[in-house]
Amino acid sequence: MKKIILILLIILVAFPSCKEKTTEENEDVIATYYLIRHAEKDRGDKKNKDPHLTTIGRKRAENWKKHFKGVNFDAVYSTDYNRTKETGTPTAKANNSVLHFYNPSDFKIEEFMEKTKGKTVLIVGHSNTTPKFANALLGEDKYDDIEDHNNANLYKVTFTKDGKFSELLIVN
Repeated sequence: MKKIILILLIILVAFPSCKEKTTEENEDVIATYYLIRHAEKDRGDKKNKDPHLTTIGRKRAENWKKHFKGVNFDAVYSTDYNRTKETGTPTAKANNSVLHFYNPSDFKIEEFMEKTKGKTVLIVGHSNTTPKFANALLGEDKYDDIEDHNNANLYKVTFTKDGKFSELLIVN
């Protein structure tokens, strides 16, 4: 029994938590941006330019909140559309935050980066604006538009003292 306890203690010390480090835990991080597309929207009325989320979309919005449970967001940004607001609201509420709105067609990336320096930020956009936003943060054309049926992409862009890094994850 003592050997098992010793082995467990060694494992706990040798393999620290796999939990994602937040800005406060990693002093080398200058800013971290998480970018997602809105969840599934109601496509019933093709003329409706501002549809709400479907039942599946609302469930995905709640799942994003659960996915981000270990991340302490300083701010949540969204375009001013029902589907993006409804996607970002659960995570914003979980972080005691309000939604901040941005207009992707009149967006000043340098001002945004200065305003969010030292922060962890969630940005909710659209199939074309989310990858463009990630590309603007990176200063390169790395990501293409998201396929219309895909609401599961998560882009993470991190600025550290050593440079900028990004990754694309699929979260179902």
